[in-house]
Amino acid sequence: MRAWKNEKRAGPESVAMDAIIKKFPEARSEAPGERPTREEAEAAVELLIRWAGDDPAREGLRETPARVAKAYEELFGGYRQDAAAALGRVFEEVGGYDDVVLVRNIDFHSHCEHHMVPIIGKAHVAYLPAGPVLGLSKISRVVDIFARRLQTQEKMTVQIASAIEEALQPRGVAVVLEAEHLCMAMRGVRTKGSTTITTAFHGIFAKDRQERDRVLSMMRLSA
Repeated sequence: MRAWKNEKRAGPESVAMDAIIKKFPEARSEAPGERPTREEAEAAVELLIRWAGDDPAREGLRETPARVAKAYEELFGGYRQDAAAALGRVFEEVGGYDDVVLVRNIDFHSHCEHHMVPIIGKAHVAYLPAGPVLGLSKISRVVDIFARRLQTQEKMTVQIASAIEEALQPRGVAVVLEAEHLCMAMRGVRTKGSTTITTAFHGIFAKDRQERDRVLSMMRLSA
């Protein structure tokens, strides 16, 4: 581990990093782009608790930095998973089936990349096979992989559709996400109960209005 100079830093981000380095001098990542250590993450949580106005040394908060770091490993586990690998296996023997495959009401939990506050919703994912089909659990899996990252709902919708299109090369893909954003419910305008709907249509669902209406009807959504 290289030694760090004691140069004077300015600004809140530098002050925060100074506090982390002071508490865990051995834990500083070697490179700016390298993933921080668990110790750095826990120290950052402790700093945020202090910034919020509480005492991280009090009984109820002593283990909180460690718990938050552990929870974040699960909540943001999508960064360490590959959607293409999850969709890699397909089934060729489909008995001549060539109509829409739809998985509705896939629950997901994500986090807004602007405020790191939860997004809670459901995904509806359909595709029109050109031959091979996916295992149904793979569709839910790819939704979960992209959800477990810092996201915007719009970007996540496109990512799911693009991953399925690239893996399967179907005749069409349709993805609809319906979600409540707690950054709107808990802060700012504080609008509770409102939902956001985003869509992505590839192939025949983008080109043919009848086919798009059909798949949206199967999802029980209006066009």
